[in-house]
Amino acid sequence: MLTNVKHIEPIEQTTRWYDIPYPASAYTFPREALIHRVQFERDYIRIELIDGRILAIPLAWIPTLDNAEPAEREKYEISRDRKMIVWDPDKCAINDELRIDDYLIPVATLD
Repeated sequence: MLTNVKHIEPIEQTTRWYDIPYPASAYTFPREALIHRVQFERDYIRIELIDGRILAIPLAWIPTLDNAEPAEREKYEISRDRKMIVWDPDKCAINDELRIDDYLIPVATLD
């Protein structure tokens, strides 16, 4: 049985080395998540961290905020350790707290 098979030359593999312009110590790696600023958008709470990261969490994930009036959402306080956003029921219609670490832990570790 004859077939029309084309012979292909093997591809020469080469190893390339690239210069790394900066040492690993020059890169910034977040050590701890601390809240800098909080903003509310129509469907999201936007949390800016001190290290520059920005989290946008759907309000639908947090029913107490999703069902609250926009003016009440704004009556939050950032905790002294900058790790929580707190709504005091004595100061507004919301009784809740949002821990930033709860939204940064990979879901796979929650098993």
